Amino acid sequence: MHISNFLRHHYKHFNAAALIDAADGYITHLNEGGKMMVTLAGAMSTAELGKSLAEMIRQDKIHIISCTGANLEEDIMNLVAHKHYKRVPHYRDLSPQDERALLDHHYNRVTDTCIPEEEAFRRLQQHLWDIWSTAEKNGERYFPHEFMYKMLKSGVLEQYYEIDPKNSWMLAAAEKNIPIVVPGWEDSTMGNIFTSYCIKGMLKPTTVKSGIEYMMWLADWYPKNSKGKGVGFFQIGGGIAGDFPICVVPMLYQDLEMEDIPFWSYFCQISDSTTSYGSYSGAVPNEKITWGKLDIDTPKFIVESDATIVAPLIFALVLGQ
Repeated sequence: MHISNFLRHHYKHFNAAALIDAADGYITHLNEGGKMMVTLAGAMSTAELGKSLAEMIRQDKIHIISCTGANLEEDIMNLVAHKHYKRVPHYRDLSPQDERALLDHHYNRVTDTCIPEEEAFRRLQQHLWDIWSTAEKNGERYFPHEFMYKMLKSGVLEQYYEIDPKNSWMLAAAEKNIPIVVPGWEDSTMGNIFTSYCIKGMLKPTTVKSGIEYMMWLADWYPKNSKGKGVGFFQIGGGIAGDFPICVVPMLYQDLEMEDIPFWSYFCQISDSTTSYGSYSGAVPNEKITWGKLDIDTPKFIVESDATIVAPLIFALVLGQ
């Protein structure tokens, strides 16, 4: 039985039904000529979402991505250092002493998965230093994801590949050259490393374009791509990866007074955050109407579950697998 047939047979109620509805809404949006933004919060790259996300990119089911700096780099880290990762299935039982032992062995833990510092962080660092410093010497400036694209397209990392390249969503994105928005990039390992070079006087902060410039770029991209069916918004998790890009719509018509700007034309969020006081991640979609992000009749879905379970299933439905 195909995955899609299995899901449609068994997923009839509650969050299971919401998953089917959200996938059908996604499919309808694309079939009617719409484009889709996908936003990645948390550590979805370390969760190896690339196994399904890369194919979505290759088949033009995603047209733009917003992600944290961690997701931007951790997909590439998994690409070049996968065999050196360490899984800790009993992570809930770890003592502070156990955690320190992981640090002393140069492992950084993300829930049940430990990223190897030397094989992942340092391996990327040496090549990014070359790209950053060369750009600065040439008087060039790029966005964080553009530097990553340059590194991937140069082929310097191919010697390290430890997974099938088809399972890297960053490789798929680089090959398609789809746009990526990375708000708060400095809150990432490579962002920290770049900052350290700036503090040492080895690089200038302006060599990497800023979050303000990302918003300016998005403010130009959105009107050009929101004609007809418009742009949908598929949000995995919450936080800055989702909150940053969704704000471009109210900014355009409220602050730039572009009154004919359309709302986001589809919205879905996968979240395990509890709706609570002041929580963006846990806010129900209707709250976004009051902020000028969604309209009354915008198709809205929320699947309250673990994104590592839900996202690959929705993608399977969209891909017709």
